[in-house]
Amino acid sequence: MNVRRLIVAGVATAMVSTAVLGGCGTVFGEFTTVAPAPGSPSRADIETLLASVHIVDSRPHAVGYERACTSGKGCVYGPAWSDDQDAQGGRDGCDTRNNMLALSLHATTFREGTGECVVLTGILPDPYSGASLAFDRSDAKAVQIDHVYPLAAAWDMGAHQWSREARTRFANDIEFNLLAVNGPDNLRKSDGTPSQWLPPNPAYHCFYAGKYLTVAVHYGLPITRADADAFTTVSRTCR
Repeated sequence: MNVRRLIVAGVATAMVSTAVLGGCGTVFGEFTTVAPAPGSPSRADIETLLASVHIVDSRPHAVGYERACTSGKGCVYGPAWSDDQDAQGGRDGCDTRNNMLALSLHATTFREGTGECVVLTGILPDPYSGASLAFDRSDAKAVQIDHVYPLAAAWDMGAHQWSREARTRFANDIEFNLLAVNGPDNLRKSDGTPSQWLPPNPAYHCFYAGKYLTVAVHYGLPITRADADAFTTVSRTCR
């Protein structure tokens, strides 16, 4: 099976539903099952990805991680949302954050004179909560762009050995590693990996597992045994 096809269709399939899916279900470990969100990968898909990713006992600590690009800082992933990179959407005249908003929102409006680069308003079907969220640029932090495989975790798991160009691409990869999500959940996730954090709506656990593992396989990044165990538990809820 071609694991690239298990990306869960990038951003398009991530925006799968505006309804919050809930209800009662069976329990696997600490996770209560509900019907997976439409477009979620199957149990077989998750198992294929798990078989394709390298699993390590624990997360190492690689020195030198500095995301900030202010004076004296390492800027190890390049300037935030840089258009000067070769991922999808790179060098198109729009920064990565606005590209993600344009891809992810419905009923989108743009600032006049920006060539549809600066998003002003729209509606986000949030892939972490399942809620339909209004976005307004005046309250931009309400919708944030998440690195599904966190940058700090990627640094520790091997990205510190990549070139600066490769890291900048990873940090701006709208096809594989970015999602527009609600701000509070993104802040709660922080740099947590799946054994520490999963979307609060269980309907999106299968989607998140497929997305995270696809990033790991595509970029050759390992996952920890604890994260693999979390995904194995999640896979039992996937259809």
